[in-house]
Amino acid sequence: MITYDRLFIGGSWVEPSNPQLLDIASPHDQSVVGRVAQAQPADIDRAVAAARDSFEAGEWRLAPPAERIAALRRFNALREQNAEKIAHLISLENGSAGWFTRAGQPGLTRQANAYLKAAEEFAWEETLQPSDPTSPVRSVVRREAIGVVAAVIPWNSPFSSATSKIIPALVAGNSVVLKVSPENSLSMGFLAELLEQVGLPEGVISVLPADRETSEYLVSHRDVDKIAFTGSTRAGRRIAAIAGEQFKRVSLELGGKSAAIILPDADIEKAVAGLKFGSLLNNGESCIAQTRILAPRSRYEEVVAALKELVESLKVGDPNDSDTFIGPMIRPDQQERVRNYIQLGIEEGARLVAGGPQIPEGLEKGNYVTPTVFADVDNAMRIAQEEIFGPVLVVIAYDDEDDAVRIANDSEYGLSGGVWSSDEEHALAVARRVRTGTITVNGASVAFDGPFGGFKASGIGREYGAVGLGTYTEYKTITV
Repeated sequence: MITYDRLFIGGSWVEPSNPQLLDIASPHDQSVVGRVAQAQPADIDRAVAAARDSFEAGEWRLAPPAERIAALRRFNALREQNAEKIAHLISLENGSAGWFTRAGQPGLTRQANAYLKAAEEFAWEETLQPSDPTSPVRSVVRREAIGVVAAVIPWNSPFSSATSKIIPALVAGNSVVLKVSPENSLSMGFLAELLEQVGLPEGVISVLPADRETSEYLVSHRDVDKIAFTGSTRAGRRIAAIAGEQFKRVSLELGGKSAAIILPDADIEKAVAGLKFGSLLNNGESCIAQTRILAPRSRYEEVVAALKELVESLKVGDPNDSDTFIGPMIRPDQQERVRNYIQLGIEEGARLVAGGPQIPEGLEKGNYVTPTVFADVDNAMRIAQEEIFGPVLVVIAYDDEDDAVRIANDSEYGLSGGVWSSDEEHALAVARRVRTGTITVNGASVAFDGPFGGFKASGIGREYGAVGLGTYTEYKTITV
């Protein structure tokens, strides 16, 4: 049993305003695996005040960038040293399969290194040459910290979401209140332990698990200067409204319903092997999952048969078992949501190829669903338009390349996607036509030095690398 009976506020563990602890239930069998304090508005007030005081005092924001970079390198080294424990905690509380939580650890290192390399090369201050060489005026352009950042993250990939925000925000000199989901109280409690060891100035960082109501209190707080949010599009709209009313800076990484375009010349076996990870990573509870599979009519049944074989071969079960590929959904309500979408797909007239709404045999105690594939799906169906956030794939036929691009773009979302072809340059040309923030060719992995974010209802702003770092700074121009 893991217990955190205090809250990490401003770099110290303090008594919560509400001493009642929240039970953390295992998604696998509903056993209680931890008990953790949850933040209330009074705790938010304390954390924001500490952040404001630290920012105004200036010890962190006025430190040379090299010092801030060195501190975040220490944090990254601590995280690397504890990668196995982090992976275990996320599987324990989230139900994410062990292969996924372990495989994600090197990605966290690449993500952090990309930010820190960008910070080393960042134009924190530069002098512009005047456009008129006879002018006696020169401009000095600075990039300075924004202030107090409220970083709000979802439950599905907690460490990745947390570090994608706190590393650039802190490197830029901001003070941060990280609001995490109650479901992630164990892994995020350990994150706070690691941050405590880094030795940041008092008040610079807080890590608070809290419910939605307390989250809204945080993002509405008058002493918060920027909101960095990852989560649902619905919540993002509410946060954008609050930010607009209060003129807060805001970045939003929201939902997705990404398309994988399999071109007629693609190697179907390789494409489907890649989609095993591109479409079903993290139990399908991933905003970047490519869950709309677009197949040419000439090879449609071949693609459907290959996906059926793939999905039916996947081991569903205890996330701690080494051969498990799909674990449970995080909560019973999420399990019910996914099962309802599967039933909806049947009612909409899609052809059920694999899976179904039934709970896998022998796993009734957990939040399990059966991985499912639908064929004969029209892109107008709800199962093709709405984010299900579970291991449910829909296969949509297209007539030609223009039709494939049209279908891929026929979505309110635009976060991720993929193109599969034996001709890489042709695939790249198709990828350029898809209205999405990130798209891969033949299953390429994410490059953390490039910006990540979404078009349309998938968000505002970008994360990763120099572009992501820049979203935590303000421009100041000094003319001399």
